[in-house]
Amino acid sequence: MQPRTTELINWTTEKHCRCAVDALAKRGFTALYCADAQAAADYILRHAEGAKTIGFGGSLSVADLKIAAHLAGTGKELLNHGLPDLTPEQKLSIMRRQLTCDLFLTGTNALTLDGLLVNIDGNGNRVAAMMFGPAKVIIVAGRNKLVDGDLCAALRRVKAHASPPNAMRLSKQTPCALTGTCADCKSPQRICRITTALECKPPLTDTHVLVVNEDMGL
Repeated sequence: MQPRTTELINWTTEKHCRCAVDALAKRGFTALYCADAQAAADYILRHAEGAKTIGFGGSLSVADLKIAAHLAGTGKELLNHGLPDLTPEQKLSIMRRQLTCDLFLTGTNALTLDGLLVNIDGNGNRVAAMMFGPAKVIIVAGRNKLVDGDLCAALRRVKAHASPPNAMRLSKQTPCALTGTCADCKSPQRICRITTALECKPPLTDTHVLVVNEDMGL
């Protein structure tokens, strides 16, 4: 891509990101514009300094920031149910402990320009921790998650761009994991089971949203 084209795209997406930040602030969230992923990582690491237990919600956006690697050896307890070689019982135990951790880190499936955070979950552990339990929640939203539309448009974005590749990534036996297209299936391994929309900041949760002017996650 030519430098001038990149410059113009970044200018446009920055305007959209800042629009979402303003809307989130009006809804009570602590919202911040991040020019790039490094700015988001720096913000998270600063807020992680006072946390003893840090939960990871299985977000590719957060995984790409390599927060766990930066925190390794600091003495903090990292609650990551996505680690290899965990038994189902160990994964479940970690997911439950994430609900009361000091800091919970996650992404979001969609963010409308007027500040609506929309997610579709399989087990519900991620969205449960986003809403209530942890002392602080930081949500990372790359510019590719922005939706210029309403709740229905956000849900269409999730079903078209997030759910099929996530089903494939998790090795689920669902139609979308084969075709890349949502079939609104009734598969036993369906990952689209719990749908949430955060319209305002949950009153008992210190919730921060980082809107990043880079594509992050699915």
